[in-house]
Amino acid sequence: MCGITAFRGSTAAATRARDALERLEYRGYDSAGIAARRPDGTTLHERTVRGVAALAEAVGTAETDATTAAIGHTRWATHGAVTTQNAHPIEDCGGRVLIVHNGIIDNADVLRAQLTVAGHRFATEVDSEVIVHLVEQALRPGTELGDALVAARERLEGSWAVVALDVRSGAIAGTAHGSPLICAEASDGVYLASDVGAIAPEVAAFRVLEDDDVVEVDAEGIRWRRHDHSTRPRGLWPVPRTALLASTGRHADHMGNEIDEQPAVARRVIDALSPGIADGRLWSGLGLPSLDDIDRVAVIGCGTSLNAGRAIAGVFERLAALPTREVVASEAAHHRWEPRTLTIAISQSGETADVLRALDRLPARRGPVLALTNSTSSSLARRADAVIDCLAGPEIGVAATKTFVAQVLTGVCVALSGVRAAGRADAGAFETDLRALAAAPEALRSAIDAWREPATALAAEFAAASGFLFLGRGSGLVYAAEGALKLKELSYRWAEQQPAGELKHGPLALVDAGTPVFVVDNGDPRLDVDIAEVTARGGRIVRVGERLLTVGGTSVHLPRTGPSWGPLESVVPLQMFARELALRLRRNVDKPRNLAKSVTVS
Repeated sequence: MCGITAFRGSTAAATRARDALERLEYRGYDSAGIAARRPDGTTLHERTVRGVAALAEAVGTAETDATTAAIGHTRWATHGAVTTQNAHPIEDCGGRVLIVHNGIIDNADVLRAQLTVAGHRFATEVDSEVIVHLVEQALRPGTELGDALVAARERLEGSWAVVALDVRSGAIAGTAHGSPLICAEASDGVYLASDVGAIAPEVAAFRVLEDDDVVEVDAEGIRWRRHDHSTRPRGLWPVPRTALLASTGRHADHMGNEIDEQPAVARRVIDALSPGIADGRLWSGLGLPSLDDIDRVAVIGCGTSLNAGRAIAGVFERLAALPTREVVASEAAHHRWEPRTLTIAISQSGETADVLRALDRLPARRGPVLALTNSTSSSLARRADAVIDCLAGPEIGVAATKTFVAQVLTGVCVALSGVRAAGRADAGAFETDLRALAAAPEALRSAIDAWREPATALAAEFAAASGFLFLGRGSGLVYAAEGALKLKELSYRWAEQQPAGELKHGPLALVDAGTPVFVVDNGDPRLDVDIAEVTARGGRIVRVGERLLTVGGTSVHLPRTGPSWGPLESVVPLQMFARELALRLRRNVDKPRNLAKSVTVS
């Protein structure tokens, strides 16, 4: 969840590490810090709870920054309060070694007790501090920093991506186990980072550290110590073109621009993938078995990614008549996995710890795993049997918007291709879905245009509401769930999604005069009865979906599509409303409290 950067070069190391860190702040924003070696051997060490931007004054500009090696960190707190004292980088007893860490050290309490007995002085509450003291203990005369990091690593249990800085020598060294870390050479130095997005503007390619690899950078160059004892560098990955497609637009916040970008993202996905649907090339090109050799489909993910998987599952279920199930990744250990199951694992970052742990627990004879991710070099992509890029580009807002749309449409294209390749679908239903897929970008654009004024008006009306209900049936239910999730993430108000038919079995007790109830309308005629039940109790209905959007008695018609994955465009009004309400409540829509973008701890 935390973000790590590091740079070693001839000059301006702290500036480069800080600039890269700014592009990683979505991974955690509880605190931030920089440590760097100056040419005279002294240390620049600055930490703050005011965000990465607050480091600018201490670091200075590239023209005035003479530092030659630096590490940076932006924190999502797991152990220890959100304070400057607990911010990274963390230093050893003598101030020679500093480290930054992403992950959780499971045996930190045991190590802390042992190190305290050995005479080490602890200055923070965080589990990460044991790492710097272990490195300090191992860094004896004649020992290189990388060797000391190996010695420290061997005593750790848990997950980590760690970069250490030796102020005396100016060396930096990094290692990873269960958390992402990459290394890349630029024209003027070497970077280490949690994510390629941090350094994409500066490099053309990068290398991924596998578990227990160590890379060290000093005056003599770069040295690799792979977990298989080889010293050969890992293979190069090109920086994906989409990594440079930052959202810009009319809004001051990233989220607003990312909502507006969704029609363009949809067009990019469809243009890239739809040519492989009609002849089954997209499916066969992934190396997946025919759907005739698959008995069921399981989608696994967390949060928005799981909601996207539920929408994708609708294609297999409704077109191919394949049984499907959804698996919350953090609960996967409690599920039984049957043979001949196609597992679709979905993670925007490809580093979601719960998803990776779930895959680790899958039985050997369970069927293929398809990874759907925004990072084809990620841990998830490297573990799966097949991988598909959702082509969303960078998403800075922590609450997912355009990545949801990209995940749904990418998965839909793959599913349609598989259905066609196996000849499993009714020709008429298949053609209806193809037409709906082609119309998706315009449907999303129309929804954005139709909702601009109503979103603002409803945010004003519901600003004092303490809670919200989101209802749907069939293919619309997943979009009700995503709408409720967005509202919780952004406004900090409770929001509950329910199948509309379940109202009378308990949730209707929540409805009182004026209770806001959003209904995702997928055309199911039974929704009219559900709405009547809410209206009779004084609930305030807002109807969103295929047929119409009703605000203050005025009906705005949205495009009618009716595909097997449901009314995708209905998520746009729900995203926009959640954002407008949060802005009215003076929430930070790009950085919701307590959350982070890439959940790399479980």
